[in-house]
Amino acid sequence: MERLRTLSLATILLCSVLHLLVDGLCVCCLYLIASSFSALHLVGIFLTYNILAFLTQPLTGLWADCMKRRHWMLLASVLLLTVAVLATSIVVSFRLSTVGMMVVPILLGMGNSLFHVWGGKQVAVTAGNDMRALGAFVSTGAFGLALGIVFFSWPLLYTVLLTICVLSTAYVHLDLKAGISAINSQEAECRFSKLFIWMSLLVLMLVVMLRSFVGETFSGEMSRTGSMVLLIGLLSMLGKMAGGWLAHHLGIVRMLALVIVLVLVCLVFRSQEMVIALVGLFAVNCTMPVTLYLANVVLPKREGLAFGLLAAALIPGYLLAFI
Repeated sequence: MERLRTLSLATILLCSVLHLLVDGLCVCCLYLIASSFSALHLVGIFLTYNILAFLTQPLTGLWADCMKRRHWMLLASVLLLTVAVLATSIVVSFRLSTVGMMVVPILLGMGNSLFHVWGGKQVAVTAGNDMRALGAFVSTGAFGLALGIVFFSWPLLYTVLLTICVLSTAYVHLDLKAGISAINSQEAECRFSKLFIWMSLLVLMLVVMLRSFVGETFSGEMSRTGSMVLLIGLLSMLGKMAGGWLAHHLGIVRMLALVIVLVLVCLVFRSQEMVIALVGLFAVNCTMPVTLYLANVVLPKREGLAFGLLAAALIPGYLLAFI
């Protein structure tokens, strides 16, 4: 039992740090390209990246659920990200055509997709679908994005890539030694009908869409100075972390009731003070580990698919808020 607890903590820590670094690397690459091309090109770059990074996760999640040695998915992700960094250097240095430029978001999107479902699956399995662990893993990406947006540079990009390679090597060594990937989902018979499962997943995906829309509503009216971007990323990260702990100690129903009331109040009065919008942003992010936990409950042994479906549901919410 103590060994499993140690492995779980090591997995959560490594996956969470890698999540921050991977998202930071992806946005760093995109912003370095953005500084060298026209605004028209940027629409295609960011659209391609987001489609591949998010909307492919249900498919890569299915793959994660079928793999017995899931560290190969991590290695494939790191390989794609490494090639993407090299491609970024070539594209920017030689100002390649649009076709050559699009290679970068394609590589980044697929590498990001593979990493997220791998990490989501590993954390859920090794931690027994603990909401505190789920919150810790999903939280760090938001701050990684903020860091990449504010501090993007070539030295940062190569430093982050090197760190990803080192930590991934450390994880694979730990996996091969301790057999982390061999740890399977907790035995649980599916007690639900197929209709209930898919209706529940549909509701959860709609909740995720609504959450992304509301989150963008809170942050969309804020200035985009460097310090504000970092603050938004930090509050999003802390909200996701706190949500898992609050739900664990208060219970899901009481925690959600508290959060919903707080979010509604903040929505009504968000234009009065900036701090109200920031509190609302923190509160709405508290729901993330809960939706992921519930998706894993209705899809036992399919944590990769559950993670991928909820990740894909983020995009419509963001688009609605943008429109």
